[in-house]
Amino acid sequence: MDNLDSAVDLLNHSTRSMVVRQSQTYETAPVGLKEQPDFLNRVAELNSELMPRELLGLLLSVEQSMGRKREVRNGPRTIDLDLLLYHDWLLSTDSLTLPHPRMEQRRFVLVPLLELEPELQSPGSGRYLREILDEIEDTEQGITPYHG
Repeated sequence: MDNLDSAVDLLNHSTRSMVVRQSQTYETAPVGLKEQPDFLNRVAELNSELMPRELLGLLLSVEQSMGRKREVRNGPRTIDLDLLLYHDWLLSTDSLTLPHPRMEQRRFVLVPLLELEPELQSPGSGRYLREILDEIEDTEQGITPYHG
């Protein structure tokens, strides 16, 4: 959990972004490459003056400063910061898609996200994310609150 807290601290030391609230931390079985330790996940809401691509750049710089190396897809990592939503924007570029393209397929994203915003709707479909979460099989992506 130290890496999650360190990432929040680094984001808060940015002059143009501030974490205003965050979910509890969840322990999640890995997706894809199963032969690795469980992951810890948290969703944070930021207040930022940055536009989406600038904000993604900040997230990537925090990852890099914490030693993130992109060697194995879905493999072990020190930290993974994703930009899930930016208001209700829809965006698709080579470097950024909003909302995050796999957000609605992952319990480990939706559970903490809905902890912060229980009535949140998908900017793309307008569907309530709670309904989408209910459709995802729990057996495929176990998620439990982390108690350290």
